[in-house]
Amino acid sequence: MQRLNHEQRLALLAGAEAAGWKVLEIYRRDFEIETKEDKSPLTEADIASHNALVALLEEMTPEVPILSEESVDIPFEKRQQWQRYWLIDPLDGTKEFIKKNGEFTLNVALIENGVPVFGIVHAPALGVTWWGQVGAGAWKVQGNQSMAIQVRDLPDPEQAPWKVVGSRSHGSEAFEAFCAQLPQHERVSMGSSLKLCLVAEGEADLYPRLAPTSEWDTAAAQAVVIAAGGEVLNAQTLEPLRCNQQESVLNPFFIVCGQRDDRWEEALHASLKK
Repeated sequence: MQRLNHEQRLALLAGAEAAGWKVLEIYRRDFEIETKEDKSPLTEADIASHNALVALLEEMTPEVPILSEESVDIPFEKRQQWQRYWLIDPLDGTKEFIKKNGEFTLNVALIENGVPVFGIVHAPALGVTWWGQVGAGAWKVQGNQSMAIQVRDLPDPEQAPWKVVGSRSHGSEAFEAFCAQLPQHERVSMGSSLKLCLVAEGEADLYPRLAPTSEWDTAAAQAVVIAAGGEVLNAQTLEPLRCNQQESVLNPFFIVCGQRDDRWEEALHASLKK
């Protein structure tokens, strides 16, 4: 693995924050909303962030290809040759952006041989950035403070209920079935890749995503979770989620955890059979 050096990390964090300011300028005023072919919404903030992040990465690492949600027409025949590439979601949580609830992020991930090894998740409206480099640790940056983060040990649910994160805008029957099988727990609803970051910083224990997502939705936060000592696992196989393994950029259903446990694994398998 080719680790990014200190100067590169600082430049990426500063660039993500700068792109976030462009997004906030649009967020704070009226903006037009278009609908893409897949029926998902698109705003000028998505495009502004895409342009800013692509320009940043092309300047920093011109030799490394880039795949963005707003440039998905790169054929798999070409992508499968990539051993190292940037994967970005310029605006994750566009529905939350439109609702103006602040729960949207800019996601930048570096993928090596299918594995997210570095990630930045910047939430401009919240003034918070999570970032991590696999093998080097993960951090939460808020204002001038930078704090190392890690997943927490799964508590005894009789002493402290497990904390389970669910999507604010994309619920599912399978999620309800999963929760019904768990021991004592609390639920937290959140938008965008913030859900994975809650597990990474030890504020939540599980995030089962039993509804569709794409690789750019999760890769940056997956790197943060891994760097913080957690896992992002295929819900069917419980193998680590990997990127760029097929023509489709859709993820399988997955679960984010700080720690494995037979009780939630059994609940997960039962929920997928329903």
